[in-house]
Amino acid sequence: MQIRNGRASAAPSLSTLDEKIIAALRKNGRATNQDIADQLSITSATVSARLQKMEEARAMRVVAVSDFSAWGYNVIIAVGVRVQGRDVHDVGRELATFAEILSVNVMSGTYDLELLVALHDFSEIQEFLYQHISAVEGVAQIDSGIAVDIVKFEFNVAPL
Repeated sequence: MQIRNGRASAAPSLSTLDEKIIAALRKNGRATNQDIADQLSITSATVSARLQKMEEARAMRVVAVSDFSAWGYNVIIAVGVRVQGRDVHDVGRELATFAEILSVNVMSGTYDLELLVALHDFSEIQEFLYQHISAVEGVAQIDSGIAVDIVKFEFNVAPL
């Protein structure tokens, strides 16, 4: 099951061939359709058609994921945000405009929002948290934790 815009929907049906194409792209995101076709003993037109069908069905999409450190980000912070006096989604959308904020999630539980923040170095933490995040109308409380190590960094949301 996938959740989109708060509604549950049936997961797209993938064939064995679709799964093999996705696996090839996970292994080498720069592989051309011809590279994948050669690897799977099919035509590049078949690869192209299957990729297009999977993207249209929202079963997958091909995106570039850059490494934090390649862009000079050396500090990753998880921030819990409690919102008061303003709609949570409005606060989340405003926070999402900061380039340093990699993700904004509306949560149930202790915090209303969860943020993943990337900064260049430790000297930026205080200013970003207290002069940028806290300055957003509706942010009532923030609680942050600094990532001391990255154990897993994957964007393969649905394992095949």
